[in-house]
Amino acid sequence: MEWEQLEYFQTLAQMQHVTKAAKSLSITQPALSRSIARLENHLGVPLFDRHGRSITLNKYGHIFLRRVEAMTKEYTEGKQEIQALLKPDQGEVSLGFLHTLGTTLVPDLIGSFQQEYPNISFQLKQNHSYWLLERLKSGDLDLCLLASIKPEKPIQWIKLWSEELFVFVPNDHPLANRESITLSEIAGERFILLKKGYALRMTVDELFEKADIQPNIMFEGEEAATAAGFVAAGLGISILPDLKGLDQSKITKIRVSWPECQRVIGIAWIKGRFLSPVAETFKQYVISHFSE
Repeated sequence: MEWEQLEYFQTLAQMQHVTKAAKSLSITQPALSRSIARLENHLGVPLFDRHGRSITLNKYGHIFLRRVEAMTKEYTEGKQEIQALLKPDQGEVSLGFLHTLGTTLVPDLIGSFQQEYPNISFQLKQNHSYWLLERLKSGDLDLCLLASIKPEKPIQWIKLWSEELFVFVPNDHPLANRESITLSEIAGERFILLKKGYALRMTVDELFEKADIQPNIMFEGEEAATAAGFVAAGLGISILPDLKGLDQSKITKIRVSWPECQRVIGIAWIKGRFLSPVAETFKQYVISHFSE
């Protein structure tokens, strides 16, 4: 059995059309049919059900296809590892990060990094924690910047920094002139929060639970800037970090004296999975940047 046979089988299995598969592989139909026949003889079972000109993958074919796809994935990753080692200062880093980190922090971080490593590019994904962690596990992302998570193998996460969370109210709100408040003082307010599944929302929900508050949620958004806009319009109040670039001309931030309101941001990767030299370089750059 040759690697070429596996490639031919995978293409035909995906297309389930001999003419189209042969054209995609730039070979003749008889050559493709002979290759599949040799593979089936080697395995001792048919991989396709044939009905005249139509061809469909059978149960044996589905089982074998899963294994071939796994082998192909390993081969591709192995090839990428070798290429990365040959060019340690070139390549691409696949980075995921939270919505609230995209205003200035991530752009500034990448900008300063590329001043030192101009030949390294980035593939960026911005979403909530659950989505980022799934993409990290699947291998679509090399690294993630996200809030603290419960220990979960094989994810490795280390703290980078902590940031305080504030209550944001409209400028004409009765509490706007206060330097600090407790969460209990705003228990009856209408809240503008991020959607369920977002890291900031999980942190805020934990704070509500600690303060024994059942929040009256007026709106759930996807962006901190949207939440701030709703607050500015007098539609409710919110709990947010003091984000750079956030329009605060019509809102006031108030420190929370109890419970302690903060979130911890860190960097995550998959322990034991090969991390390309360029991704490892960026990871160490980020860790050093926040340890200074």
